[in-house]
Amino acid sequence: MTNPLFDLSGKVALITGSTKGIGRAIAEQMARCGARVVISSRKADACEQVVGELVAAGFEALAVPCHVGRKEDLQRLVDTTLAHWGRIDVLVCNAATNPVYGPTREMTDEAWDKIMETNVKGTFWLCNRVLPGMAERGGGSVILLSSIAGLRGNTTIGTYGVSKAAEAALARNLAAEWGPDGIRVNAIAPGLVRTDFAKALLDDPERLRRAAEKTPLRRIGEPIDIAGLAVFLAAPASAYITGQVIVADGGETAC
Repeated sequence: MTNPLFDLSGKVALITGSTKGIGRAIAEQMARCGARVVISSRKADACEQVVGELVAAGFEALAVPCHVGRKEDLQRLVDTTLAHWGRIDVLVCNAATNPVYGPTREMTDEAWDKIMETNVKGTFWLCNRVLPGMAERGGGSVILLSSIAGLRGNTTIGTYGVSKAAEAALARNLAAEWGPDGIRVNAIAPGLVRTDFAKALLDDPERLRRAAEKTPLRRIGEPIDIAGLAVFLAAPASAYITGQVIVADGGETAC
């Protein structure tokens, strides 16, 4: 029997960047808890493949390709979801980019703009399109994917960290603005997780070992570690939690 504290039956969850990694894990686990999930990323074929696998497993899923840095794509994402299911109860803003590595002093205007437009402005745009409808239906849950890179300085992904700090601040402000309408907004700040984003490190056993040893749990994260937290934040179990940035990093920032 499903625990009602974690029951998402009848809910529609829209998850950006959900064809792989953390986003896909979140979509899969929310579907297992009863949600109808919208799978979205830039590539239509990838979206359709994931939806096919979910449907074959007995879940309800919809594929809507979207580039989160394009306002017209975001509008189509929301419109298509509403036309198909009539509501959005859970929004997970997971899609992000980090096209460059190195100190901020070497960052070009073009790279800075790409990171900020995708990671921050895209999230801002999407929330502004979804939250009014949530408010009309009595509430909902919004989850933004931040990062521990937004909590401290970094010499290689500093600009990415700035964008993730902005998303954490956006979560707090949206929580304050939309709380009276029954909408909860929180952010998750993962540490190092086994995804394509960390591929260079994952392919180097020695660097991977050193990264794992930085955490009290002596391992890096798995996508499902973040998915479990996202399900909690979407579900009734977290009904009194809003405006928070919850760190999931194996304890790395505690040391």
